[in-house]
Amino acid sequence: MSDGKRRIGKTAFSAGSALLVLVIIVLVNILLSRTTLRWDATEDNLYSLSPGTRTILAELDQEVVIKVFYSKHVVNIPSHIKTFAQRVIDFLSEYEQYGKGRISVEVYDPKPDSEEEEWAIKYGMKGISLPAGDQVYLGLVALAADQEAAIAFIDPTQETRLEYDLTRIISRVQTTDRMKIAVFSGLPVFGSPPMNMGMGGSRPGSEPWFFIQELRKTYDLIEVQPDAERIDPAAGLLVLFHPKNMSDGLAFAVDQYILGGGNAIVFADPLSLMDDPRMGPGGSIPESLFKAWGISMETGKAVADYTYATRLRNRSNQVEINPLWLSAQAGAFNADNLITANLESMLLPVAGAIEAMPDSAYTVESLIQTSTNNKKVDAFAHNMDVAALRRDFKPSGEARNLAVRISGTFKTAFPEGKPPAAPQAGEDVPETDPEPSQAPLKEGTSAAVIVVVADSDLLYDGYYLSQQNLLGFTMSNIFNDNLNFMLNTCEMLTGDPALISIRSRGTFERPFTRVQELERKAQDRWLDREQALVRQVEETNEKLRVLDQQKDASQRAILSEEQEKEIARFQEEKLKISKELKIVRRNLRADIEQLGKTVKFVNIFLVPLLIGIGGIIFAFTRRRKA
Repeated sequence: MSDGKRRIGKTAFSAGSALLVLVIIVLVNILLSRTTLRWDATEDNLYSLSPGTRTILAELDQEVVIKVFYSKHVVNIPSHIKTFAQRVIDFLSEYEQYGKGRISVEVYDPKPDSEEEEWAIKYGMKGISLPAGDQVYLGLVALAADQEAAIAFIDPTQETRLEYDLTRIISRVQTTDRMKIAVFSGLPVFGSPPMNMGMGGSRPGSEPWFFIQELRKTYDLIEVQPDAERIDPAAGLLVLFHPKNMSDGLAFAVDQYILGGGNAIVFADPLSLMDDPRMGPGGSIPESLFKAWGISMETGKAVADYTYATRLRNRSNQVEINPLWLSAQAGAFNADNLITANLESMLLPVAGAIEAMPDSAYTVESLIQTSTNNKKVDAFAHNMDVAALRRDFKPSGEARNLAVRISGTFKTAFPEGKPPAAPQAGEDVPETDPEPSQAPLKEGTSAAVIVVVADSDLLYDGYYLSQQNLLGFTMSNIFNDNLNFMLNTCEMLTGDPALISIRSRGTFERPFTRVQELERKAQDRWLDREQALVRQVEETNEKLRVLDQQKDASQRAILSEEQEKEIARFQEEKLKISKELKIVRRNLRADIEQLGKTVKFVNIFLVPLLIGIGGIIFAFTRRRKA
């Protein structure tokens, strides 16, 4: 009897314990449901809020409501959009947590003919139509007081920009003021309207370049006309974009703007690929302005760099390595400057070299540099055969500046005052100039910053952006940091550096840097041997020419014994060098294949083996303790 009671007691105790454990688990889940625990194991903390975002959230003056419109009810929604939408919603919960009550997120499902759909349309959300006829929304709007800013459609292909886009609209609704940027360009970056060509024909217009569209999301742009005599003082920044054929009056206006403490970004191209080739190289910036800023850039000269050379298809549809198209990698960027600290790659087609004058009184800081394996060549050489560039290539041994930051209190480039205006056709030159309303500045009233880039083609859409139409919506994929460099610079020079650390946080793409380094070293060795072979050919041809001149006219068509020996020696040397080139290529493939085998071994065998050994040791230890 006592044994039966004991068994009943044990059963009751076990049931009670199980019930107690269940209650504890439920309570723990309830408590933890209100707690956000995240561990971001990525190298660049891609899934965590950056310090820049946390700073902006900590300084919010007004509460912000973020309304997310996502068509969760659609059954046939593409899986990549569904996954990305959940990522966006989860990421916004981080904003709520760090906003400490100043940020609230509301998620709406805009079903057809619902009130939520009406709100989505009111806030300008753009839906995409699926083949089945369903309308899918994935956008949001930020509201604060009487301000609102929306992202009509959150592009899944631009996930690296997600945090920047979210933080930007939160920052934007905190104030009614928008910074103004004045832009003067010698290229049609603002687009062009359709033109009537007569006889019933017309030429279609063009859209503004993508970087202009991106700038307009944050700034009010002022288009500076070629005949402008002053820069609008309300502009917080001046952008000169390949300003070819700049008039003296406009150059003087630029000079006065900078002396007044205005900051500027200058894109000066030795040869713009987007410009009319008949215009010839150079002509971007008056030399007097560069001299006044303490720098120089040789007209019509571009930099060829084999370390940062780009693989391109030539006119014969063959892939070749072009050293004039510079694919700048991480080592080219100044890691100590916020503009370039986190950039990873840029493409600069046919860029010049910027040099600081030795007697410059200003601080010239390099932002982007070439490697030491470079040489200055004629800018028109980009049309030449790459083999010709290789044959004459001799590296300078010193890095050259592709972009610089100049700071200081500048002096005027026009010590004689404003240059006289050029008379128009049929117009008389006035005997005396009218009295100026204000005396021109000779020295800066405050310090200014000028960023000069030795290329303008880098901001042409095709050199950093690919676009495709998906379900009637244009999807944009940015594949390098050309646009990021421009936006970073604008934010730095307009006084909002907090956003820079957000956009330049890294990339989801992780290239095999070890393989790239092996290829680069093999390419350098290959180039050395190839140049040695070319030199051998030239020396042999010269010897043959000398031997040929020593013969009589009747013997010119007959090879002498010396010529035959020289040709035989050259053929032997050529065969030897060709074998060496094959060995270089074979060793390169062997090194890469060995690296691949090592990675496969670690992933397939070593890691499971270590886990298995650890499991056996753990089991053996438990048995010994038992």
